[in-house]
Amino acid sequence: MVLNEVLRKYPLTIFLDRRCEGTYSFEETGLTIDKNVCVLIPIVGLHYDPEYYPDPEKFNPERFSPENKKNILPYTYLPFGDGPRTCIGQRFALLVSKVALVYCLKDFAFDVSETTKVPLELDNSVSFIMNKGNLHLNVTRL
Repeated sequence: MVLNEVLRKYPLTIFLDRRCEGTYSFEETGLTIDKNVCVLIPIVGLHYDPEYYPDPEKFNPERFSPENKKNILPYTYLPFGDGPRTCIGQRFALLVSKVALVYCLKDFAFDVSETTKVPLELDNSVSFIMNKGNLHLNVTRL
């Protein structure tokens, strides 16, 4: 649940790009997307939309509890994309992340320091999610 919430708040990329395979019209709006047009899907926009994630700025791993997971609308949580073009390394990336976290947390305690900026300040000048400046933590061996 924690890892899923981290990936919601800080996805690896801010958007997905897809090419339309055929002309498609949205009946509700009359909008038509022509064949071969590149469409950008704003992951951060979806992940921070209060319509899909109430109080989106709050770190709340309970959003991904078994009881609440069923309430997440399809295609509104896209840290690895979705559908036939989803990231083929998703399961491996999640497994490695979990193993790395376990190894770190079994031997070390992490805490914010007096110079840690809370909340994180994100750098808007890059095309991926990145902290502005350094991230200062106190690390103690257990």
